[in-house]
Amino acid sequence: MDRMAVIFEAERTGYSIDQVADRAMTVGELIQFLSDFNEDTLFILSHDNGYTYGSISFDDCKEAAENEDGEWEE
Repeated sequence: MDRMAVIFEAERTGYSIDQVADRAMTVGELIQFLSDFNEDTLFILSHDNGYTYGSISFDDCKEAAENEDGEWEE
């Protein structure tokens, strides 16, 4: 069997975290969604309606937290 990929369309829908947070998938929702796929399935990001693509590595990940003022800090 050929390799498989799940492709997420990574749309730009805001200029800050607070503009997209209410529509963002939670980690739990993502885990549940991905649990239907084989562990060897590639996770690919699609940008600009498939004009360009990207991938995610551990070096790409960082955390952010919402402070008491409702602002997000990385």
